[in-house]
Amino acid sequence: MVKQPIVKKYDIVIVGGGISGVCAAIAAARHGASTALVHNRPVLGGNASSEIRMHICGADCHGKRPDARETGILEEILLENKNRNPQWSFSIFDTILWEKCHFENNLDLYLNTHMTEVTVKDSEIKKLKAIQLTTEKLMEFEAQLFTDATGDGTLAYLSGAGYMSGREGRAVFEEEHAPEKSDQVTMGNTLLFRAIDAGEPVPFQKPSWANSYKEEELKLRDHGEISYGYWWIELGGEDLDTVSDGEEIRDELLKALYGVWDHIKNQGDHKADNYVLDWVGFLPGKRESRRIIGDYILKEQDLKAGRIFEDAVAFGGWPMDMHVAGGLKAKLEPTDYIHLDKLYTIPYKSLYAKDLHNLMLAGRIISASHMAFGSTRVMGTCAVIGQAVGTAAALAIEKGIRPAAVSSHTRELQQLLLKDDCYIPGTRNEDMQDMAGTALIHCSSALDNGSCYNVTNGISRKTGAYSNCWISNEMADEGEWLSLTFPAPVHLSALHLKFDSDLSREISISMSDRVQKHQIPGPPSTLVRNYQLECYKQDKQVYSEHVDNNYLRFRIHQLNTPVICDKIIVKVTKTHGDSHARIFEVRVY
Repeated sequence: MVKQPIVKKYDIVIVGGGISGVCAAIAAARHGASTALVHNRPVLGGNASSEIRMHICGADCHGKRPDARETGILEEILLENKNRNPQWSFSIFDTILWEKCHFENNLDLYLNTHMTEVTVKDSEIKKLKAIQLTTEKLMEFEAQLFTDATGDGTLAYLSGAGYMSGREGRAVFEEEHAPEKSDQVTMGNTLLFRAIDAGEPVPFQKPSWANSYKEEELKLRDHGEISYGYWWIELGGEDLDTVSDGEEIRDELLKALYGVWDHIKNQGDHKADNYVLDWVGFLPGKRESRRIIGDYILKEQDLKAGRIFEDAVAFGGWPMDMHVAGGLKAKLEPTDYIHLDKLYTIPYKSLYAKDLHNLMLAGRIISASHMAFGSTRVMGTCAVIGQAVGTAAALAIEKGIRPAAVSSHTRELQQLLLKDDCYIPGTRNEDMQDMAGTALIHCSSALDNGSCYNVTNGISRKTGAYSNCWISNEMADEGEWLSLTFPAPVHLSALHLKFDSDLSREISISMSDRVQKHQIPGPPSTLVRNYQLECYKQDKQVYSEHVDNNYLRFRIHQLNTPVICDKIIVKVTKTHGDSHARIFEVRVY
């Protein structure tokens, strides 16, 4: 009996449920597009899932670059995790990601659903076929727009899109740090492990199939943190292809991982007598395979110059992190960190396929050279790319245009992203619907660099010496307040607040003790915890709302029934520990 596929129709279908795909799907759905997220694993998160367990790196460089952490949907997810997952469990993080997608309006989530075939006609994807492995259901997904967030560019590849792989030679894009000649070398795959202290000596007997390593062979690879390791247990990309040879690479990685653990346990004094392996990954974390060609290819020069593109929709700042060819087999430093002095922006023209009319690109597969990819590939950057792509896709659906045509609506796209708490260097809030800019603003108190008028200056994070934030004096017992008085009554439907979640401090979930020790348990202390909203018309209160135990940076208060008011007061009564009330932005709609 031949099963007939179940036909599913959406505005947007996103394939790949890593961090970028998750952010793209949530963004598209929140902007009103019917959206499907199709993912072939049982859990979301990709390299940040419990299957791989890599912490999310980004432009803040583990907190070393001040005020550079990514905001938007990723910040929402990570703050949710900080509040609910003090035990640093990646399984709980899986659940948070599932919850965010499963309960989002306009978004249908298909886990364990593997894409098998793509139908393309006249340079346009018409549908894709998939099988849900847990239910044996055959499905066909039809949509106006598709997004490839697979990490390997699988959807684009099956659709015949042009792509790049390997390393471009120096002359191809005139990149200073590119190799002299082009080749097909990519960065390799990695298996991670977790070890715990058993409280007493635990012997380890190396499996017969595991590799052996002497200290001389590992001298360039730091293995001092024995509880979590190691990104440099990396293979593939040179003699083995990271996609087609993935199973063989995984087997070789297992041999390497257990060999490294044998070295730690049984060779030299690594102070590991009481440590025992608690978890070993079986799904390698993959860094690099295909990069899809868009209307612009991001290059090393763009990153080093901190270029602000006219059509910028996201940003990055992680170093160009160029791993050595051959990974663990190479007797060289495992990576070359090429520092970037400034944040750089990512142009919209790099986020859709050049030769397919309805395919957008999210995550590490965006249109970038190998050198630029060395920075853009990290998950924090992929997350904000994903949110930009999901927002742009929904905008294209709303306007009935192709992804490339959204380039003519860049300013509108940028303003939507800023409204949703994304950051685009060089772009300010210019939303004509936001009435906050017409108000006179007063406050109970303010530090010299924390004027109350900062909440309408259009920038919702600290930049250089500018706080861009209302910062009160030390909190009075009765709290601190901020008021917006309008020249004429306004019809209030929604109030947007952006608080200070300390964007200089890392908040990513991690198995690394080194990463964990730099974090403060629970929500950031600078966040507002308890606050109340009051609306007045001619000194008569017409609306009030009290919020306790807030732990998010971005809060939207959507009123069920709009109110007419001429004054709004936001009163902060408690923070998560800081002695000042802090608000970056107030928007009034």
